[in-house]
Amino acid sequence: MQQSRRIIVHKCMADLPVFFRRLLLTIIVTTALQTALHIAFGRSMKSSNSQSSINNTQMLSHIKASGQLAPDTARFAVLVLYENGGHHLAYSKAATAFLNRWSKQQNFSVHYIQNADLIDSALLSKYQLFIQLDYPPYSWPQRSMQAFRSAVTKGRLGWLGFHHATLLGEFDGYPMWNWFSWFMGGIRFKNYIADFASAYVDVKAPHHPVMQGVHSRFLVSQEEWYTYDQVPGPYIKVLATVDESSYRPDTDIKMHGPHPVIWTNTKVKARNLYIFMGHGPGLWQNPDYVRLFWNALFWTAGKKPMHGFTD
Repeated sequence: MQQSRRIIVHKCMADLPVFFRRLLLTIIVTTALQTALHIAFGRSMKSSNSQSSINNTQMLSHIKASGQLAPDTARFAVLVLYENGGHHLAYSKAATAFLNRWSKQQNFSVHYIQNADLIDSALLSKYQLFIQLDYPPYSWPQRSMQAFRSAVTKGRLGWLGFHHATLLGEFDGYPMWNWFSWFMGGIRFKNYIADFASAYVDVKAPHHPVMQGVHSRFLVSQEEWYTYDQVPGPYIKVLATVDESSYRPDTDIKMHGPHPVIWTNTKVKARNLYIFMGHGPGLWQNPDYVRLFWNALFWTAGKKPMHGFTD
């Protein structure tokens, strides 16, 4: 049957004038190409939608895998942004283990993302606290920067930042985020101790809620202490400094004066706290650091623990 149809079509084509035969062939070829493109595009869209669904599932996998509560049934909701690779990943993985355990014990939800591209006003509106867990303040899309700035400035979202959050300057081809520099006290990153050093941290505001249960002087056994071009501005309340004279091994990479490592910006409505220490997973073996993180978590969220401190 198919062979008969091909013969009939061939005979009809042969009876047509040359002009019409060419025109008909052009129409047939064009139609075939359009059909092929439609099929290919449809497959691409299906694949894209499927990949988007996979990415969304992966983004939520920590919540589901750890059995945590969804944001609408928890006492409060926490959004955590952390790097998906590099030197700080081990620290972040250790931190997420503590956060997952605490969230179950204290009835809050925690949601992890690894890309600032996902941040917008709609996403941030679902959370009471944003933790910037070793993620630098550059490469963020404009809409993400605007959404974050608005939420923090207007007091809709608490903020808790660690370590890499003060890598302020021009890096990887990106300009410095000037507002974030102001948020951190008008500072710019200057240098760091690449080979690490131990040092003592001195608490300067022992009555602040973040410092409850933390020794007035505690040792951090390994850190790459950043230096900045200046001490954070007068609207910054410093809660702790590092004693540069206690660096072991000693180094010339110092602020040569007050060297804040924990502080809060008093000019924005949101509760906010920056903690410099956050490079390596060994910090989570330090009882003072674990208590500091715990205190900071609840203070910046504006909540009280349901139960006492658990490490």
